[in-house]
Amino acid sequence: MYNEDSKLIVVDIEQEMKKSFLDYSMSVIVARALPDVRDGLKPVHRRILYTMYENGLYPEKAYRKCADTVGTVLGRYHPHGDASVYDALVRLAQDFSLRYPLVDGHGNFGSVDGDPAAAYRYTESRMAKMAMPLLTDIDKETVDFTPNYDDRILEPSVLPSRYPNLLVNGSTGIAVGMATNIPPHNLREVIDAACCLIDNPDATLDDLMEHVKGPDFPTAGIIMGRKGIRSAYATGRGRIILRARAEIEELKNGRERIVVTEIPYMVNKSRLIENMAELVKDKRIEMISDLRDESDRDGMRIVVELKKEANAQIVLNQLYSYTQMQETVGVIMLCIVDGVPKELTLKEMLHEYIKFQEEVIVRRTKFDLRKAQDREHILQGLKIAQDNIDEVISIIRSSRDNNESKPRLMERFGLTEIQASAIIAMRLGQLAGLEREKIENELAEIMAKIAEYEAILSDENKVLQIIKEEITAIKDKFGDERRTEIMAVSGEVDIEDLIPVEDCVITLTHFGYLKRMAMDVYKTQRRGGRGISGMTRRDEDFVEELFICSTHDYVMFFSNMGRVYRLKGYEIAECSRTSRGTNIINLLPLEQGEKITSMIKVGEYDDDKYLVMVTRQGTVKRSQLSLYKNVRKGGLIAISLDEGDELAWVRETNGENEMIIATRMGMAIRFKETDLRPLGRNTRGVRAISLKEGDEVVGMARTREGATILTITEKGSGRRTEIDEYRLQNRGGKGILNYKCNEEKGLVAGIKVVDDDDDVIMITDDGVIIRISVDEINKQSRYAGGVRVMRVADGGRIVTLARAPKEDVDDDEIEDELDGETGEAQQNEPENIGEDATEAAEEIADVDEEPEE
Repeated sequence: MYNEDSKLIVVDIEQEMKKSFLDYSMSVIVARALPDVRDGLKPVHRRILYTMYENGLYPEKAYRKCADTVGTVLGRYHPHGDASVYDALVRLAQDFSLRYPLVDGHGNFGSVDGDPAAAYRYTESRMAKMAMPLLTDIDKETVDFTPNYDDRILEPSVLPSRYPNLLVNGSTGIAVGMATNIPPHNLREVIDAACCLIDNPDATLDDLMEHVKGPDFPTAGIIMGRKGIRSAYATGRGRIILRARAEIEELKNGRERIVVTEIPYMVNKSRLIENMAELVKDKRIEMISDLRDESDRDGMRIVVELKKEANAQIVLNQLYSYTQMQETVGVIMLCIVDGVPKELTLKEMLHEYIKFQEEVIVRRTKFDLRKAQDREHILQGLKIAQDNIDEVISIIRSSRDNNESKPRLMERFGLTEIQASAIIAMRLGQLAGLEREKIENELAEIMAKIAEYEAILSDENKVLQIIKEEITAIKDKFGDERRTEIMAVSGEVDIEDLIPVEDCVITLTHFGYLKRMAMDVYKTQRRGGRGISGMTRRDEDFVEELFICSTHDYVMFFSNMGRVYRLKGYEIAECSRTSRGTNIINLLPLEQGEKITSMIKVGEYDDDKYLVMVTRQGTVKRSQLSLYKNVRKGGLIAISLDEGDELAWVRETNGENEMIIATRMGMAIRFKETDLRPLGRNTRGVRAISLKEGDEVVGMARTREGATILTITEKGSGRRTEIDEYRLQNRGGKGILNYKCNEEKGLVAGIKVVDDDDDVIMITDDGVIIRISVDEINKQSRYAGGVRVMRVADGGRIVTLARAPKEDVDDDEIEDELDGETGEAQQNEPENIGEDATEAAEEIADVDEEPEE
């Protein structure tokens, strides 16, 4: 309301505050804090890149002082403080902040330790190669330009962005009353998902997540589970658990240490180490003896030395709980869509990008079409001039000036003003030398381009195909492998639906390295072969346990201390044949001195199935399998042990099996499972076999009709014997002679119950694996000395046996190699376990199952 007397405008302060705050809020939201869904950039980032583009700071050009770029951005487009512009430029150049940096910096641009960048008068920069596709075709009217802050020049409202930069590099920002936190992703995965959506607009979230596995952070790390990822992609909001990559290493003096090689995204490494030190000082973590940063230009390495009595897994879990070694990343996929802030799902974000690229392609094609039509129009005029070259020259020479010659040419030949101007603008020498064929060829090319442009504009499918081709070219040029690992976490909703059901081989080494491998790892050799290297191992390590299971089976781990733990098959990391694998203490909360001695697979926990356990000192126990259905994360007691004894073997039985137990000094006993009454979990068990002094149990198996007992000695000798030669006895006796041991043959390494259509895998203490067919090993009596089944190096010994399904081998598939140590012919094996292993495979190593009827 206007007051004439005082010449004041009376305003309601409540309304004025609402209006002013709303204007301010929208300015912060749209013009400062939130990225645009189309190019994934905030205004300040867009202005920096466009200024560098205008100044010609291309990747192949020389660097230029950042002060020059910052000053130009401030003067042309961004009337704010220089610190805000320089900070934004620095972040665009940091490879630990952006998955694919957009600025190539030269000088000190900060570090993951939180060190600030040098002043902009010292640093230099230019556009990174990844920034060029963001500005491709910007001069072809592909995007709108708006006046800058003083209406002096124009600036782009958005960049053409030839790849989905918002998902690829992510974005963070706090506006008024809202915030965004979009994590970075892998370029290949995002572009593959965009192509999937182009091919199938009705693609579901599951279809897209086959390509986009999850965020891919520049500092790598491990994402724990897929539940938060799925929630973020489905709703626009989610919580992701991001964990540092840490390994527990065992030192020669018996101590252990934790080595951290990757930390969560945006975590300050120096502060992380300071926090660890404070926890030790405050005695919240007491088992750390030393802490140091060994990081260098080759990579990150934080070493946490532990005290001798420390349990490394417990300390590692404390570090995850108390420090930023484990962070919760809140995902808020909020961005500007058509000038309005909006939360988008993964599909919606990709859809908005594809829609924007359609607009860019259409506008670019219209620009090219207009330019082509203009050139075609001029060429038509030049063609007419060529046909009448003498008369055209005569008219131009007889005219006093261009103002007279132009209308004369237009009137005489029916030319437009543009055509006449083009003819007059040519020098006389060029006009006289016009080549008709050259003009006609260029005209034909222009006409073909015009037809192509018109076809693109009339067919949306052609536009989409161009988008696919162009972003695929960017993927092929700039794409790289994923850095952040996504680790499966049991118990998550839909987790098993995302993991295929596949058969695999699982191994555990003497020093506790566990890995999962594809079924085609091992090959078959002839009896007496030398074998192949089964792993890359530390000194004196060797494979102890090996069996076949499904990725969706439970794997139960029994320790020498009588405890049982459990994992799903897919929770064990898949590795190559030569990979060492993951130390079991990184997966299970084992105590000091505790070691896994037996593994079995379990599909269902049925009441009519049992577990039979045998200790080294000959104690045996039978319990219902269903008692172990609910295994806690910290494990359960499986059997109570006498002092000095340890649990060594566990078999799953049907309640009516016969068991055979063998000792290292060559004795064996066969008895019925029903001789063992079922006992509870926390019980001791009863005597299975009476041992001689110095003897111990080396193997336990279940008998079955038609099978034979395979006995292998440590020196590589072995034989098969009919089961009937081992008479049934009552449990607890001394047993009968199984194998006559001597210095040449060695002590017994183990036994297996095998069929003629089985293979046997043998592993030595130096990590050599050989697989041979059981039918190549002779059947002999219990008193026979057997045959040589494997050549063992001097000083070596066989430590593990495993039964595997039969694989047929053709003679022409076997190649002889000369063994470097002995000079004898070595027989290499042909390819893999076989496609039918899924049906034929039974548990091997610690589990000998009966064939299904």
